[in-house]
Amino acid sequence: MTAPRMGDLINPAERLAREEHERSEKRRQDLAEQCSNLNSPEVRIRTWERVHQLRMPSDPAHPILDVIAVGTRLTLEEVREEQRARAAWGLKPAPMSRS
Repeated sequence: MTAPRMGDLINPAERLAREEHERSEKRRQDLAEQCSNLNSPEVRIRTWERVHQLRMPSDPAHPILDVIAVGTRLTLEEVREEQRARAAWGLKPAPMSRS
């Protein structure tokens, strides 16, 4: 006979509460990563894209760039520099991961 697994001993309400806590913690970590001065603009913008499940547009005049700059604590010029770098390398934003 096998021992019961930890998940088998938790009632559904406790399991849901734990899962919600884990999602909240993951989001908190992602938001901290997206504006951390320890991360490069590239990492911060990619994190913003993952958190919001949006890709940074290639149009340097797009109004969402202001939102990205505020959310990542970058200047608008730093966001546009990342746009130019992606265009120069022909890079597309990383695919969205389903967490």
